[in-house]
Amino acid sequence: MAYRFGSEQGFAISHLLSATHEPMISGYLITICITIVIYAMLAHSLNIITGHAGQISLGHASFFGIGAYTSAMLYAEAGFAFWISVPMAAVAAGVVGALLGIPCLRVRDDFLAITTMGINFVVEAIFLYLPFFGGAMGIGGINLPRWFGREMTKPEYFVVIFAVFSLLLLLDRRMGRSWIGLAWASIRDDEQAAEAMGVDVVRFKVVAFILGSAIAGLAGGFYAHFLTFIMPQNFGFGQSIVILSMVVFGGIGTRWGPIVGAIILGVLPEVSRPIMEYRILIYGILLLSMMRFQPGGLLGPESILPRILRRPVYVLPGQR
Repeated sequence: MAYRFGSEQGFAISHLLSATHEPMISGYLITICITIVIYAMLAHSLNIITGHAGQISLGHASFFGIGAYTSAMLYAEAGFAFWISVPMAAVAAGVVGALLGIPCLRVRDDFLAITTMGINFVVEAIFLYLPFFGGAMGIGGINLPRWFGREMTKPEYFVVIFAVFSLLLLLDRRMGRSWIGLAWASIRDDEQAAEAMGVDVVRFKVVAFILGSAIAGLAGGFYAHFLTFIMPQNFGFGQSIVILSMVVFGGIGTRWGPIVGAIILGVLPEVSRPIMEYRILIYGILLLSMMRFQPGGLLGPESILPRILRRPVYVLPGQR
């Protein structure tokens, strides 16, 4: 006779997990771990745009904010569950990314950088000055998701986010070996040559922009339910610089580089609390230094770390 996994068994197992793991992991440590995974997801999403397709983006925090506000409003104002509001955050950010990506990605280089930077300021201003989005007071009343009839604990929430991020990395691996990944590599290496060979450059740029924006929106949804309160200042231009710094520091165009950058730069503020107010300045200096002396980042193909370890680091197609 088939055995059915009922709600009582599910509650017992989830209670056992929370009782087993929560005392072992301090609240401070699990908070840092959740923050790092969210930043790793953001760095990964930006790497799709900059590392895969070779497009400059200085306003990635705007899609992070769109996802966070979408999930927060659907949950706190419309009454949707976490399991609906967070996926809808990814959809909303992806749709906005498509609408903005089509005109933006027809420009290149410095003009694209300025355009994406302007988008970040506009989105932050909308959140700040429109009462519909809570204005300067932000949006509260956001909680951790519920499952098995109770609110999820932070260690369980970390496991959920980590599992989703792992699936995204598997998807990235598959896409990197597909014809979409090859098209992105050709555009990144030589856009004019790719267009001459018949690659629909604008189309694949927009696809990268949509996918990167959607993943950033997904991270925003997780972030909103983690903080339980969001405000426009969480998604300003400085946040975009932090995300970009993680990608460049770890190794733009590599699979694991942005994750390493997110881990290092995610832990750095915790060990440098006395100079926390200079974080953006430090990130800016670090970004310029890496671009000058280690343009490939820590895990880039020509960087010092792979040479010290004497082993190759996986890079995306076209960066051998």
